[in-house]
Amino acid sequence: MLGLGAAGVAAGPVLQRAVGSVISAVSRQDPTGLTALLPDSGGFEYYSVTGAVDAPKNYQLTVDGLVDKPASYGLADLQALPQHRIVHDVQCVTGWRVPGTPFEGVKLADLLDASGVRSGATAVKFSCFDGIYTESLTLDQARRDDVLVALKMQDKPVTHDHGGPVRLYVAPMYFYKSAKWLSGITLTSSVERGYWEGYGYDTDAWVGKSNGRDDAPTS
Repeated sequence: MLGLGAAGVAAGPVLQRAVGSVISAVSRQDPTGLTALLPDSGGFEYYSVTGAVDAPKNYQLTVDGLVDKPASYGLADLQALPQHRIVHDVQCVTGWRVPGTPFEGVKLADLLDASGVRSGATAVKFSCFDGIYTESLTLDQARRDDVLVALKMQDKPVTHDHGGPVRLYVAPMYFYKSAKWLSGITLTSSVERGYWEGYGYDTDAWVGKSNGRDDAPTS
């Protein structure tokens, strides 16, 4: 496996994509997590806190909690809404960065507005269909134009390995805030710590300003 990783780095783009595909497939079945240390194609690494994650047969995204109109969106419903494309660097708190990565999807603010946020709501909690991972943002953070319910990544539908068919993308924060396999958006009265915050990660994860790192802000 280490040989494959080295080959992927040294080889041309075609071979690197093929090697990345093999590594990604092995990573999904790797109970040790060691293959997550190897780069997949495009410079990203595969992470899951539960091991293999099964894709839902009929995807649904719910919006609930402190809202006037709870809602549920299928994939086609989200695709029919206005789409917003942004291009930013992706920065992981473990150190790797993928520059100039396009994401496209629905502004989270648009979904919040459609459901009618109640006056007592100050934060948003995100849940995922792996059943374990959670994240959160303040309401002001969630309303930023660079926070998306993303349907596309690198101008293609978000793959299952990268958290598809729908994932959160919080452009100015470390990538652990961009929850994969997004299934629920819940308006809450206060910020609830996400999965990694329970292990000491910062709740406010601005690139270059959290977790003791000094990375340059994403652009």
